[in-house]
Amino acid sequence: MERSDSGAVYSVTDLSLVQLNSRFGSFELRRFPIKEKDTLRAWDAADEYLLNELAERECLHADSRILLINDQFGALAVSLSAYQPTSWSDSHLARLALEANCQANSLPDNSIESVESTQIPDAEKPFDLVLIKVPKTLALLEYQLSALREICAPGAVIVGGGMVKAIHTSTLKLFEKYVGATISSLAKKKARLIKPQLEPVDQSSVTLPNKVKKATSYILENTEFSIHNHPNVFSRESLDIGTRFFLEYLPSSREALNIVDLGCGNGVVGLIAAVKNPQASLIFKDESYLALASARDTFTSAFGDSRRAEFEAADCLGSIEPNSVDLVLNNPPFHQQNVVGEMVAWQMFQESYAALVKGGELWVIGNRHLDYQKKLTRLFGHCELVAMNKKFMVLKASKRR
Repeated sequence: MERSDSGAVYSVTDLSLVQLNSRFGSFELRRFPIKEKDTLRAWDAADEYLLNELAERECLHADSRILLINDQFGALAVSLSAYQPTSWSDSHLARLALEANCQANSLPDNSIESVESTQIPDAEKPFDLVLIKVPKTLALLEYQLSALREICAPGAVIVGGGMVKAIHTSTLKLFEKYVGATISSLAKKKARLIKPQLEPVDQSSVTLPNKVKKATSYILENTEFSIHNHPNVFSRESLDIGTRFFLEYLPSSREALNIVDLGCGNGVVGLIAAVKNPQASLIFKDESYLALASARDTFTSAFGDSRRAEFEAADCLGSIEPNSVDLVLNNPPFHQQNVVGEMVAWQMFQESYAALVKGGELWVIGNRHLDYQKKLTRLFGHCELVAMNKKFMVLKASKRR
């Protein structure tokens, strides 16, 4: 048996699975995607803090309507599964993790309702309890908080939680703006709670902030294309410098009939690839539902129905058949939530290799210090440096066998 930083007891049953014991029961939880030799837990001190707060308040009853927001690996949802909560998330990986952890704990299929971030949870039966894991992106938090008044019952209990480094004055101001007077708790094991008071509103005398506009857009420089950005999309106000460098070197080829924009974000890379390869069909992949909505809006505003494209929420390349695509374009992230590492990039490279036809190419943009060239050479047997500046490298790896 081992003890977590926050005092919760857990037991290691294999390299990727540990048992969380709380006042709501004992549950075996895995991170997702499952990795060999993964010693990280599927929850953090903020999850534990939220569950302890809920137990101490004694505000749960048999017919409680619970909404869980940004539950990363399902620790909150699985722990509270007896109350049939609703989980609202922008992460397809979080949904896969929740499904896997429900199965691991033999929970009924209808224990937890999952709602994608592009939809608002059903308000026909308002929620009386909301637990929010504070996301990294303020725009996403604002979008989520702005929806609470229309889906929460009067007097609903709302509690936010996160690691101290994720909670700032700007975070508390958003809770105050959209919910009501807000206080924060003392820090426990580097986690903190946010406790807003849902204030009753006299519509005749108080003006609430308008619901946040879901998407913004800008015109891509030197083009007429509108780039659409929903909350939680990286660099949603302007084109980031890495992508700008990548766009200069995107390939054009008569042989590229199927092109994948892997980790597509707002879809700008796939858009320009479509312009440079007018005969190709495009496949956009991302684990963020809001990113895919952005990519769809970006592509549709440029081409309407005149070009073929698919948009799929997936863990990397998901359902792509082996040896089926000609070109993969990739700007891999070097972190998963707050965990920095190369695991996501390496998974993307491996799955790209499997998906490419013989002669197909993987093009990658990355920071120079990440040394993707060495990893791609190890996987493909070779890797060509296409372009480099002081910060970024554009690399090409061809599948020769």
